[in-house]
Amino acid sequence: MTGAAVGRTRIEIDGEGPAIVFVHGLAGTSNSFQMLLGALGGFRCIRADLPGSGRSPRSFEALTVELFVETVAEVVQKVGGGPAHLVGHSLGSLVCLRLAAERPEWVRSLTLFGPILEPSDAARQRLGDRARDAREHGMIAIADAAVAGGLSSSSIGANALLAPFVRESHMRQDAEGFAQSCEALAAARGADLRFLRCPILIVTGEEDAIAPPSAARAIADKVKGSKIKVLERCGHWTPFERPRDCAKLLSEHVRAIETA
Repeated sequence: MTGAAVGRTRIEIDGEGPAIVFVHGLAGTSNSFQMLLGALGGFRCIRADLPGSGRSPRSFEALTVELFVETVAEVVQKVGGGPAHLVGHSLGSLVCLRLAAERPEWVRSLTLFGPILEPSDAARQRLGDRARDAREHGMIAIADAAVAGGLSSSSIGANALLAPFVRESHMRQDAEGFAQSCEALAAARGADLRFLRCPILIVTGEEDAIAPPSAARAIADKVKGSKIKVLERCGHWTPFERPRDCAKLLSEHVRAIETA
């Protein structure tokens, strides 16, 4: 594993082979996908911290989904060296969908965990409230709410480290960077799914209240040939809650494309 940077964006690179670029969700980091790497031998896994998240500082301009799309495109081109498999969780799935629709020549496939196409009006309001709370009160209350609303009780009971990991992922974030990321997602527009040309795998949790199975199926229904898997007793943090299942599904998806 090596650490590197593309401009001010911090990345981690593991392995050799066809490129897989990972894009985390709100309050995530490159570590959001650490548990999947063991199943991806023979691939070059590139994990970025989006601007304002994890180890990447905020940009000099306000954070937007458009900036995130440009950041990932730059990582794909400069580090991936060509079309890459994209893997996104939550906010990261929206970013990956946008990139695949707007620059399809750079995307080999999509794997979307807990996918968000575009926030509802109610979700936009909640994101604005969360941004205000982060600025006024810091990240501790945000972290506790993320555990309560994002993880299934079955997952918490099965893995005592899960809730602390999700809390730490939130509490290590810069509060202003998190707030601007919330505002970026609140203002985001979804991808035009008519322009998607690559194979797509969608994975969501049966108990995901943020990206419920109905929303995932709505995306799948609009994209011919896409595949969907709903994980039982799983909430929104799919790679954290069901790492073995997610690793297996991702590995099978990208390997089938590479051997076709």
